[in-house]
Amino acid sequence: MSNPATISSNVALDAVRSDVNLAQPTGPRPKPFFTPRRIVLYSILFVACLYYLFPLYVMVMTSFKTMPDIRFGNIFAPPREFTTDGWVKAWTSACTGLTCQGLSPGFWNSVKILIPSVIVSTSVAAVNGYALVNWKFRGSEIFFAILIFGSFIPYQVMLYPLVMITRDLGIFGTIPGIILVHTIFGMPILTLLFRNYFASLPVELFKAARVDGAGFWRIFFEIMLPMSLPIIVVALILQVTGIWNDFLFGVVFAGTQNYPMTVQLNNIVNSAQGTPEYNVNMAATMLTGLVPLIVYFVSGRLFVRGVAAGAVKG
Repeated sequence: MSNPATISSNVALDAVRSDVNLAQPTGPRPKPFFTPRRIVLYSILFVACLYYLFPLYVMVMTSFKTMPDIRFGNIFAPPREFTTDGWVKAWTSACTGLTCQGLSPGFWNSVKILIPSVIVSTSVAAVNGYALVNWKFRGSEIFFAILIFGSFIPYQVMLYPLVMITRDLGIFGTIPGIILVHTIFGMPILTLLFRNYFASLPVELFKAARVDGAGFWRIFFEIMLPMSLPIIVVALILQVTGIWNDFLFGVVFAGTQNYPMTVQLNNIVNSAQGTPEYNVNMAATMLTGLVPLIVYFVSGRLFVRGVAAGAVKG
């Protein structure tokens, strides 16, 4: 007869073996990180990053150099003598034709143009998108098709009619005139974004609010608008970067006293007086692009979330 102690120890060993077998991982083995596909993908991304960052590196390094260092040094080398004189001159005293006030007047002109244009265009487009989805009227689809068709018309085709309209309204060459132009041209794409986003929201929310007796504006402000933060961020980023970087409308509609920063930058870089100061030009370029860069760095993640949340859904 077998010893009871031996039998119990064998049973315990079998139980341990079964637990060990159950603890073994199941499914496919994890793939190594450095696969040929990943190596190719990351190599392409690395080259693309260098392609876009290398000119930025040259601009930054040049802006902190002195003119002798630029003339006789290596364009890719860091500055031998670090100086911010180029930045100071670009902001305060760089010449744009006969005036030497730098970029500072253009910066404040851009701010005066940007803030009202962004607020008005985003607000009107949000109401348009909400109405086209939840309060459809007769001919709403035709209206929307015409609106979207307008977004594909080149700006140059619309310049002369807009010049005539703003002239007849008495706002050509003024801040209100260029605000109106930016609002008009921002409307189609922003309306499309808001319409597609509101179409992706549950329609039951709108129907429940209607049953409770809520009207057009109450549903918009109390239900739709609080749920629209992602798409509002997308619209703000698109408008801020588009309006701030605009040159064509600024040079045509703003007037000589209201030139935005991009027009002032063009006048500084293309000034025919004296020897070109590349450090000042590079510093002026960096100052002009600083606002869009800050916007992207601060809210880039929200932009991606907004697009994924329904900005491009049909």
